[in-house]
Formats: sequence, C-alpha cells, structure tokens
Amino acid sequence: MIQAKTRWILAPWSNEHELAADLLGEKLDVPPLVAKLLVQRGYGKVEEAEAFLRGGDEQLHDPFLLKGMAEAVARIKEAADKGQKIRIYGDYDADGVSSTSLLVHVFRELGYHFDYYIPHRALEGYGLNRTALELAAADDVKLIVTVDTGISAYEEIEFAKQLGLDVVVTDHHEPPERIPDACAVVNPKREDCSYPFKGLAGVGVAFKLAQALMGRIPMEWTDIVALGTIADIMPLVGENRYIVRCGLDRLRDTGNIGFRALAEAAGFELEGVTSTTVAFSMAPRINAAGRLDHAKRAVELLTTSHYDDAILAASSLDVLNKDRQRIVESITKEAAQQWDEKCVAAKTEGRPVPSVIVLAGEGWNVGVIGIVASKLLERHYKPVVILGIDGESGMCKGSARSIDGYDLHAALTECDELMDHYGGHQAAAGMSLHRDRLAELESRLGLLADEWLTEQDWIPKTPVDLVCDVRDASVETITQLSQLEPFGAGNPSPRLLFQGAELSERRTMGKESKHLKLSLRSSDSRSRAALEAVGFSMGDLSAQLQNGTPIDVIGELSINEWNGQRKPQLLIQDLYVGENAVKFPERQHFGQVYQLLREWKQVPLAGLTERLSPLCGWAPETVGMMLLVFRDLAFIEMDNEYVSVVPSPQKRDLSTSAHYRSEKRKAESAPHVVYEELA
Repeated sequence: MIQAKTRWILAPWSNEHELAADLLGEKLDVPPLVAKLLVQRGYGKVEEAEAFLRGGDEQLHDPFLLKGMAEAVARIKEAADKGQKIRIYGDYDADGVSSTSLLVHVFRELGYHFDYYIPHRALEGYGLNRTALELAAADDVKLIVTVDTGISAYEEIEFAKQLGLDVVVTDHHEPPERIPDACAVVNPKREDCSYPFKGLAGVGVAFKLAQALMGRIPMEWTDIVALGTIADIMPLVGENRYIVRCGLDRLRDTGNIGFRALAEAAGFELEGVTSTTVAFSMAPRINAAGRLDHAKRAVELLTTSHYDDAILAASSLDVLNKDRQRIVESITKEAAQQWDEKCVAAKTEGRPVPSVIVLAGEGWNVGVIGIVASKLLERHYKPVVILGIDGESGMCKGSARSIDGYDLHAALTECDELMDHYGGHQAAAGMSLHRDRLAELESRLGLLADEWLTEQDWIPKTPVDLVCDVRDASVETITQLSQLEPFGAGNPSPRLLFQGAELSERRTMGKESKHLKLSLRSSDSRSRAALEAVGFSMGDLSAQLQNGTPIDVIGELSINEWNGQRKPQLLIQDLYVGENAVKFPERQHFGQVYQLLREWKQVPLAGLTERLSPLCGWAPETVGMMLLVFRDLAFIEMDNEYVSVVPSPQKRDLSTSAHYRSEKRKAESAPHVVYEELA
C-alpha cells in the first residue's frame, strides 16, 4: 500500500455540468476533456467560453474607467507641455521592474523629459522614502509617477508636497483606509473605483496609463506586461489573460533585444516560450537584480537599444541568479538544521514541537528569505517565518509564508505590539522586530495556529479538476488543451485524476534511479490504451509497486517528443495504491435487478429492497441505491407506495445518473479523495 502525500480535493460535477460540456463541445468544436475543463472553470456558457478561448481587443476595458486616470493623464501631459522633469518611481521586484521599463518606453516615444528611480532593497526598503524624495527635489524633478508602489505612502507624499513635488500614484496593492492625497491615485482596488477588472498587476495599471496617454493600445510592449503579470502571480483571467496571451505571442518573436539577450544568457528558446518559461526562467533572473544588487540592472536590460549592453546586462543577471540560488541553498540548509535542533530539543524536554516555524540567523540575506520560507513550508507544511538578524542592532527583518486556514496578516495583527512594522496578507507577509522578541512571537503565533487550525488543516491539499480515463489522454486532446493557456494563477494547468488505472509496467530512470516511470492502461478491458507517467524524485516507490495492480494517479498531461515521435505523458504529482478495492455493482448486476422489476411491472415499495436482496446477492442498502439510479434514468417511477416500471424507457447510460456517479466514486475512492459539495 502506498499512501497519498496529500488530500485530493476533487471539484464537483453534476448532470448540469455534463450537459453544458456537451453543448460546448458541439458549438466550439473542442474535445470533451477541454469542454469539461471550461465548464469546471466557470465558462459553462458558449459566449463565455468563446470569449475565454478566442477573445480579442474587446477584452480590454477603457482605461478612463479607472478612478483617477483622467487626473493622472492631465497632470502628466501638463508636465510634458511645460517641459517639466518627470521621475518614474518603481519597485525592485519583477513587477516593479516591468512597470518602470514599460513607462520608460512610453515616455521615450512621447518625447517626455524624464528619468527613473528604484530604491535599493537593503539600503532603502520598499516604497517611497524621504531621502529619495529629497534627491528628486534636488534634481529639479517636478512630477513623480509611481508604478507598483505608493498606495500606502500617505506621509511620504505629504512630505513630497512640502518639497514642491507633485505625485501621481499608480499601484495595485490593497489600499489602506487613508488614501494618499496625491494629484491622482490610480488603483483598481480602490473601493470607489468601478473598473470592471480588479486583478491587474502593477505593470497592468501602468499599461492602462500608457493606453490612456497614447490614445491607443500599445500592444508592442505586451511582452513586458506579460513578464510582470506572471512574475507577480496575478490571475490569468479576463483582461490579464488576453494581455499575457498577446505578450507571450510577442515574446516568441520579440524585437526587444533585452529579452533576446536574456534568453541567450539563460539558455532557453524564445520561440517556444510559455508562461512557465517566464515564471521559472525569466522572472527569477529579473528578480535577482533587486535581491542581491540593484534592480536598475534589470531595467537597463529591458530598455536598452544596444545589443552589447543587453548581453552584458543579461549575463550579469544570470550570474546574480546563480549567486541567489547558492545563497538560498545555504540559508535553507542552515534554517533546516536550526529547525531540526528545535524539534529535538522540544521532544527531549517533553514539549510539543512548535506549530509555527520561526527561524532567524545573522547574515541571512533579507532579499531571499522569502524563498527560504517557501521551501520550508513545502517541506513541513507549517506556517514559516524566516528572519535575517542585524548583528549590531539586533533588529530582524523577516518574511513569512502560510498554509490554508492560517491568516498570517490576522496572526501578526494579534502580535502587533511585538513588531516595529508588519504587512502582508493571508498567505505571505513581512515584518521587522528586535531579536529579543522572537521567542514570544514564535509562542504566540503557535498558540494562534493551535486555536485556529483543525486536524485536517495540517494535511496539504491538492485540488483536482476532473476524473479521467487513460483513453482521454490522446495526443490530439492534449494538443487541444493548449487552447486553455496561458496557465498560471487563476487558470492553473489542468490537474487530472486517473482512478483505478492498471499498472502495466514500472521502472526507474535517471541518476541513482531517482525518478519513476510507469505505464498505465485503462481499467476498461475493452480498451488497452496506454499512458506513460513520470514521477520525478519518486524512484524509491518502484519497489512497492506491482504490475497488474490498480493505481490512482494525479498529474498534468503533456506530450513527450523523442526521435520524431509524439506520445502522451502524465507528469505525476501524487499517487495512491490501496490494499483492496471496494466492491461495486457492475452493469450486469444493475441489469439483473432491472429485469426482476420488469417482470413484476409494479410492486409495493415497502420491503422491496429486502425482497430483492437475496435474489441478486447485494445488500438492501445497495439495492436501494440501484432503485434511485433507475429513477434518475427514468426506467422506473417511485412514489410513497409503489415502484412502477416505465413501459418503453429511452436507452441511457448508467453514468448519466447522478446517484450512480456519486456512489461509484465513493466506492472507488480512498480516504485521500475529498469530493467538494455542489454550491
């Protein structure tokens, strides 16, 4: 027996879903699996699914629907008309870099007098700061346009006004109660903003500003917008989906030499770029500049028109990213050892292991500790706080990551008197406090976790879109799944459950037999369709598997291309092998009971299940389920007194009965599968 590592949360499916999927498949000419996934993701109507799959410029909203956009455009154009110097003020992450770079291109084309400024992460920290504002005033800047920052900078903007600086804020972070009193504040998340789409990244808001300033949609820079949107994990639905889709198309044939240089330095082909490439190859290198050096290096890469400069910048970012990886690995190793020592000490002293991981170390780079926190969360599935300590002052700067059910921001609010500063949301947060308060912070965060979380909350979850059969995984269908791209937040790559598949072959592969390769066949004896499945770092499970046994596997479908051949492949994320399958009546057993009912034509309901049970060999409860299935299929009619057989029923498959599907999946599933209830 092999237990699943997580709980599999299977999305609900009903007769209504099935009918909607059938209609979509017919109207849009897509395979059943694609149609089902569209319905599962909320695009059950033909016009909604059509817009999702094939929408065009109509997906983009009027930028002047954004509160403050008219005022922002007026002040920027006034500065341009008067020849006033404008300073773009960005953030040091990939979204901030993208936002800054976009406006650099826009302001260049419009002929504005401008420059840009991004604060140093370690020396200045996030957002507007007084020193930077004083520098702007000294440089004769008259207008600051913020991108991806500024919504919480009320006091800093008041200071800017004292220096004679006007500020236009463009941001997408959650607004505080007190909005800055700037010339304009453009943020779709403002309560008084009626903009139809709230999920724009900082670069998305900058893109709408560019559209408003230029009087057209600046599609030539959607590659930059795609980078920031994907890197900031914004939902790839609605307006974002269209912009990113266009941006990825543009990246595949981009004229931006910075992107081409980055691809060359990092070793990937732009022609085949996907959202995954952006998230895991491009964004980390862009982020590395702000984490370890200065983000202006990344802006220079995305805005230069000289190939030699681009190659130099891209190579520099690639080196920084490798440094970042080494630093993360080193800190993660130290943090893991520190956590192991805490656990051993707790067990030795008879204390419970802390429910929240709080670890700190001198010299830990605050630019990467968020990554370390994510790695430890993945390893232990506990809320994690990682802090870097300043050895001289004793002050700590930390980043935190959380699990479902534990609201980090709410927890930190409960401990606010311990910290000098904190901020964030449910899943991620940052804070600063003195090292003398770390023990109390750990204790109080742990008590809150014990109070708020149930036993089930400590088990990681894996959401599953649909149950599939091996027969569904054809090359043609998998190719058609690309219509759902780009994948990312809000539109993840489909995760499918192959339940009760027959394991026909198994072997290990890779160095030290680290990886697992399986061949799966359909449980339906009428079909011998095969599916190759690969489980990375799962090679140790091979010895526990036996050919011919049923196996439950969840994963993502892809196409394996090798030597000119294209084969369907499943990338395994989790699997389960039970000891014994639960017996469930097959089609012939339903047929046997139905024939008895047909012979009787009409029979009293009272005592019927007990009467049928010895005749068919199934328990009365199972017979009762069969009757409900027959009623679903309109084979029989039931009232409070009698069961009557319908004389000439329409032929229908058992699987069209909601009761059949529900009971079958309950019988086939193990405790690792949780079925969401219909809303």
